[in-house]
Amino acid sequence: MAASEYLDERIETATHEEIQKLQDARLAKQLDYLFVRSVFYQEKFRAADLRREHYRCLGDLQRFPFTTKEELRESQAAFPPLGKHIAADLDDIIRVQSSTGTTGKPSFVGLTRRDAEVWTKATARSFYTQGLRKPDIVIHAAGLTLFAGGLPVKDAIEFAGAMFVPIGTGASEKALYAIQLLKANAMHCTPSYAAYFADWVRREAEIEPRELGLKKIFCGAEPGAGIPAVRAKLQADWGARVTEGLGNADMVPIIFSECPDQSGMHFNVPEYVFAEIVDPESGESLPIETGVTGELVYTSLERECVPLLRFRTRDRVTVLGTECRCGRTGFKLRCVGRMDDMLIVLGVNVFPSAVKDVVSGFHPQTTGEIQIVLDEPGPKVAPPMKVVAEYADAACDLTALRTEIERKIKAVLTVSASVNLVAPGTLPRYEMKGQLVKKAYENKVAV
Repeated sequence: MAASEYLDERIETATHEEIQKLQDARLAKQLDYLFVRSVFYQEKFRAADLRREHYRCLGDLQRFPFTTKEELRESQAAFPPLGKHIAADLDDIIRVQSSTGTTGKPSFVGLTRRDAEVWTKATARSFYTQGLRKPDIVIHAAGLTLFAGGLPVKDAIEFAGAMFVPIGTGASEKALYAIQLLKANAMHCTPSYAAYFADWVRREAEIEPRELGLKKIFCGAEPGAGIPAVRAKLQADWGARVTEGLGNADMVPIIFSECPDQSGMHFNVPEYVFAEIVDPESGESLPIETGVTGELVYTSLERECVPLLRFRTRDRVTVLGTECRCGRTGFKLRCVGRMDDMLIVLGVNVFPSAVKDVVSGFHPQTTGEIQIVLDEPGPKVAPPMKVVAEYADAACDLTALRTEIERKIKAVLTVSASVNLVAPGTLPRYEMKGQLVKKAYENKVAV
């Protein structure tokens, strides 16, 4: 019997009107819960002079205040172990996960049994959207401890009926052995690790990565797999389809993911999360339509332990479409980068991932590895922006290559750059999230 195109066709192909009706009912119920169970939100609502009757439909949500990561960290520090925003009894919590702490100290997230079930179903749907199916054998080459992309991913892959092989990070030799022994056809990892592992296989095993037979690579935890030039190189290296997912440890591990059409990540979990895109400066809610760019904001629709209202993710995204050939009706987007990573050069916003896209576009003359060097704390950067990029073995005229890269950065990103080309293998590789910015000012010796 052929596998279905959808894990939950009723939700994945629902009309906008059907989804809106479902979300309206679920948000009303979630607000009832918050007003009764969450001291954190009781205080926020009181400060904003908001009462339960102020919410009547989805449009009223904009009247309610945002929640920030800083507030959650402060809440957890002041009211350990899980903060004032906990809304379930501690005895009902069966697991604690954590954010990676990319932009600060990691914060813990509690799950009740129902929360864990929701995470499993939601994350499984996102993997299924990417093409995960029951016969697949998946090498998990990502964190397995507190990381929200670890155990919850295990639960989701097993829920979908595929085989989960827990390798973790820092174990490339074991990953290679498992792929060969089990004849694995899929891998879950960061795009940084997919690039790192390809180089490792060539160097240590002296074979081409594509010879291993992987056909599906599921990426997440950082921008990269959706960058056209980066994706093209990874797919050429591995001979596999590379797709990406986007989630949030405080909400759901994977909320958006690509279908095999690879034309943007679908919003996959509308019955569990309400998604907004807002203007990062004004906070104004923007229409979900093609071309809109802004910050992702999430609201829980079915959460017991730590339900969040209008949580600002700091992820800057662009809507790529509201329809797809796959039949899914969830809108599609691409993550441009973290708002915290954004640099400003003479008033122009620049995301490191965009610089990497430009440099990767010069493959095979470049390896695609870059670092932006900051002599002073950002986000403002004095021109020209300093970019270190690796040339590849195929490069011949380095002077001409440097000039072409600088010209392309100027043409595409409208900022001037000073490019320093270094030998292949000079820049660090990462087995988890890549670091595209080097804070040279931190190593300055005080006089």
